[in-house]
Amino acid sequence: MRLTIRDIQQMKEQRERIPMLTAYDYTSAKILDRAGVPLLLVGDSLGQTMLGYGSTLPVTMDEMIHHTKAVVRGTERALVVGDMPFMSYQVSQEEAVRNAGRFLQEAGAQVVKLEGGVTVARTVKRIVECGIPVMGHIGLTPQSVHQLGGFRVQGRTPQAAVRLLQDAQALEEAGAFAVVLELVPAPLAKLITERCSVPTIGIGAGPSCDGQVLVFHDFLGIYPDFVPKHTKLYAHLAETITQAVGAYMKEVQEGSFPAAEHSFSMDPAILSELTQTV
Repeated sequence: MRLTIRDIQQMKEQRERIPMLTAYDYTSAKILDRAGVPLLLVGDSLGQTMLGYGSTLPVTMDEMIHHTKAVVRGTERALVVGDMPFMSYQVSQEEAVRNAGRFLQEAGAQVVKLEGGVTVARTVKRIVECGIPVMGHIGLTPQSVHQLGGFRVQGRTPQAAVRLLQDAQALEEAGAFAVVLELVPAPLAKLITERCSVPTIGIGAGPSCDGQVLVFHDFLGIYPDFVPKHTKLYAHLAETITQAVGAYMKEVQEGSFPAAEHSFSMDPAILSELTQTV
């Protein structure tokens, strides 16, 4: 049975930490779901990890719907969150509702996530009023990376810290059921978590958030181009895959693969008849 937003909120109430990971395809989603991960985010980070873009900005709604469908098909229990891409909710509330609805209606997600605080609170409220659960996202918001001056920790000055507190409060008041805090100083993330009644999910925001999220390719060491400081490598799969590919190529080139156990036989009589008649 699939988890609900109420199950996630109860985890905060019961002081149970909330693990969250990104997933972008059927196979990885199935593995993570079987492992018991309660929250799976189909992040617009797929722009870099799956599609080879330089940032999240080129990712389209159709690309997000495509990948979210695959993740939903691979899960039975996890709550699936669809990440609303750049310019899918900024133009108007009507367009935001329409695109949020696509995640539920076409892709089968249960929740949408969008970036911003005070500036998007009214949009969040309108989406929630339409029956669509929303996860907020404040701190470093990658879709605004050019405005923020790069991928930098947010909230280090008194003014910036106050703004982040106000952002979190605005999202909660608008009806967001949870809020992601990205690249926020740990003490500030702790304060926001204490002030919010909804769960906070940290990424580069210290240990005091109610939950944590990491990018699938980052924590498994699959994405070799860049490893963020806030990511812990739980595996080094890029190295493992490279070694496996090397072993495969060597065996193919020397003729040891495929061996008899990897091949299929046929009736010798049929083969004999075939060679005599053809």
